[in-house]
Amino acid sequence: MASRLRRFGITAAGVAIGAALTTYVLKPSDISPHHVQMEETQRVRRKRTLPSRAEQVKALQSGEEFDVLIIGGGATGAGCALDAVTRGLKTALVERDDFASGTSSKSTKLIHGGVRYLQKAILGLDIEQYRMVKEALHERASMLRSAPHLTRPLPIMLPVYTWWEIPYFWVGIKAYDFVAGDRNVKSSYYLSREDALELFPMLRGDRLRGAIVYYDGQQDDARMCLAISLTAARHGAAITNHVEVLELLKKKNESGKNVLCGAKVRDNITKKEWTIKAKCIINATGPFTDSIRKMDNPSVKEICCPSSGVHIVLPGYYSPAQMGLLDPSTSDGRVIFFLPWLNGTIAGTTDAPCDVTASPAPGEDDIQFILNEIKNYLNKDVDVRRGDVLSAWSGIRPLVSDPNKGDTQSLARNHIVHVSESNMVTIAGGKWTTYRAMAEHTMDAAIKACDLKPERGCVTDGLFIEGAQGWTPTMYIRLVQDLGLEVEVAKHLAISYGDRAFAVAKMASLTGKRWPIIGKKLHPEFPYIDAEVRYGVREYACSCVDMIARRLRLSFLNVQAASEALPYIADIMAEELKWSKDEKEKQIKECEHFLQTQMGQQINRQLKEKIPINLSREEVNQYTKRFETIDKEKKGYVSITDIKRAMRSFGDAEVSGEELHEILREIDSNMNGQVELDEYLQMMSAIKSGYISHSRFAAVAEQEEIRKEQERLRKQITVDRSGGGQRK
Repeated sequence: MASRLRRFGITAAGVAIGAALTTYVLKPSDISPHHVQMEETQRVRRKRTLPSRAEQVKALQSGEEFDVLIIGGGATGAGCALDAVTRGLKTALVERDDFASGTSSKSTKLIHGGVRYLQKAILGLDIEQYRMVKEALHERASMLRSAPHLTRPLPIMLPVYTWWEIPYFWVGIKAYDFVAGDRNVKSSYYLSREDALELFPMLRGDRLRGAIVYYDGQQDDARMCLAISLTAARHGAAITNHVEVLELLKKKNESGKNVLCGAKVRDNITKKEWTIKAKCIINATGPFTDSIRKMDNPSVKEICCPSSGVHIVLPGYYSPAQMGLLDPSTSDGRVIFFLPWLNGTIAGTTDAPCDVTASPAPGEDDIQFILNEIKNYLNKDVDVRRGDVLSAWSGIRPLVSDPNKGDTQSLARNHIVHVSESNMVTIAGGKWTTYRAMAEHTMDAAIKACDLKPERGCVTDGLFIEGAQGWTPTMYIRLVQDLGLEVEVAKHLAISYGDRAFAVAKMASLTGKRWPIIGKKLHPEFPYIDAEVRYGVREYACSCVDMIARRLRLSFLNVQAASEALPYIADIMAEELKWSKDEKEKQIKECEHFLQTQMGQQINRQLKEKIPINLSREEVNQYTKRFETIDKEKKGYVSITDIKRAMRSFGDAEVSGEELHEILREIDSNMNGQVELDEYLQMMSAIKSGYISHSRFAAVAEQEEIRKEQERLRKQITVDRSGGGQRK
């Protein structure tokens, strides 16, 4: 034991000393002082109101030559557009789907440097990996400063279950703080067992020796990507979603070399095709990097090695509202984060090779892996149930081999920038946190390769993005006092839209109630309101999927709630975008397919149907009796009319027709518009097994049974026998 402690003491000291030395030796000299950067940034102001999508398309169809055409509207592409336009370059960006529709909306939502990478960098004397961590920590501070409404510092707990790990982890985390330097979020600290359980009461307490708490950042990733894109648009960039590149165009330059000069594109909304001329083409397409590279050169070797990362969302009671958890060593060596996010709890991520697809879907094996790992860290009072999975998604992480190096077998830990023979600039790899630095390096390479003439250097470090300029932490109070919004809704608008929240709120409908005065909720369990749908159309949302997944985050938080809110959202979008009845129905069907395949709804339903009925004879008799209580006509099935009658009988007279259909659909597995007894028993068995957390139909059946029993008892007890008419 003594020798083991000695080894770990030496290792811990090595981490600390290594961090200090490498920080001193490798201090970057190419980063401008912060105050100089801020002075330059302050001279670059937003130039215009936000153009409509039609105006943006018109700008792309103008025939004018752009300095830069960026392909890809994820975090990296949006960052490139903002960097380019603020340097004074004429900038265009096209995205074949929606902004952040790929990996950029499916992250762990962390803004971090990478604690594990620092440990490997110092112990392995890996300078490249160390620089990656240091750059990421710099960018972490930049993101927290540039978008304070969409980001926040988040404490993350590292529970320790053996005594000798306490000094080891403590020194490692302190090295993380040390490398961040003056850009550190907050200092890490040690917690005793008692203090750790007080802050994270769901944590397993047996054998717990203490915990280390460190800080990273957290963000709303899709809205962050959108905000970056909108900021670029306000500065003058022509950006458009749902516009796909069909072909890259080339011409001979002065030296006779074939170089890219533009692209043929198609608007997937109107199906119109045209050509965009540009001096430089930037490929920022994430997992689809190779498909664009092959447009440029069909014989090029593939460099993208896609990896699937699955996340699940659980109810908020699984974690404290202000504390995350890191499991540094799962059963197979992967790392699992357990983080509070928008009143829910995110758990993930997995890491497995996958194929590149535009519609990645989560797998049941990955979901079960995450749930099993969670069970190891939560106490026995927290029953980790499959039915508590509210949503699940898979994001494709585009790991890459560096084409700049001869050995393409090893994957680049950092991002790579590559310029092809025809001057196409490809940016690949990296991570969300370093999007701004990636964009800066990309534009530096593009300017050099294509001889562009910017008006100034990079000014994005510290540049406020959409919504940040006038935001304050207490701004939501003005929304409540001045406009009459519900407090929960006002807080949500303030952190989602920043200083644009007032513009959103002014589009809200009157509720017809004494309070709140405005803001009709799209779903009773969430703070999203009708005005956000109308405003989302002005933020270039073109489909119900754009709205429900990325302008609102409803599909990521609760796929069932998203399905329930979909018809109302479609009605508002149809009004705003002048959809026909057929178009609206098409949009609803496409969104339902998205929720079923990419947000985990389909595997939830399939799993429920596969569960064997494990009810006792007494339970079967009890549930059969309940079923027959609702099925008054003894038809052998329960219809929408039966559900409505039952709900009215116990005072729920205001339930809408859509809500009734949702109650029916959640149990109607064969989709024939009615509930048979075997479907009801299957549902109750799933609830008993923990695969389903709850069912409104089951609640209706139980309440109807109780009401019937109370009614029977009242008929048996006369007024005289009840002691003067009082009912018990």
